[in-house]
Amino acid sequence: MHGIELIVGLGNPGAEYLRTRHNIGFWLVDALAHAEGARFVVERKLHGETCRVQIDGHEVRLLKPTTYMNHSGRAFLATLNYWKYDLADCLVVHDDLDLSPGVARLKFDGGHGGQNGLRDIIQQVGGGRFHRLRFGIGHPGLRDQVTPWVLGRPSSADEDAMLDAVARALDVLPRVVDGAFDKAMKQLHTVGIKPGGQTGGDS
Repeated sequence: MHGIELIVGLGNPGAEYLRTRHNIGFWLVDALAHAEGARFVVERKLHGETCRVQIDGHEVRLLKPTTYMNHSGRAFLATLNYWKYDLADCLVVHDDLDLSPGVARLKFDGGHGGQNGLRDIIQQVGGGRFHRLRFGIGHPGLRDQVTPWVLGRPSSADEDAMLDAVARALDVLPRVVDGAFDKAMKQLHTVGIKPGGQTGGDS
């Protein structure tokens, strides 16, 4: 399997959403761009902001959709078509209600699990055969509380755990980009056990 050429961070545009749980995909690509000294530029034809970074000798494009979360597929599809990327060479970074804060998981293919950005991407591109980097944000416990939960800011403890997960994911990205997915998964998935033994699921 090839490595990664495009990393898409999912989130909502606007300062009011910056530190919300739903925007952890933006947290990762922003941190990666900052570490590489790159700046995002608005690409209106792509419905997003993009920049290019070097990761372990590989040039990788980063994308942040400027649409709201439930229209993320518009930017993803436009970028795929414009730059002629293969779907399997893309990594989508997003929040996951089914994982605890501080847990990060890599996977390939699958459904959307109720994540609206993924839902729109899968609908737009006609399938789910791309890589995902999932960050746990926890679950509020009741279904009718999900929207305010994902659009709310995490507690200080949860935010620290989520930022730690982002840092650990950044550490394994060179292996991901190089196509060493099994090694990256082993490195990432054997860390991040929460107090009380919670590790989060792989749903």
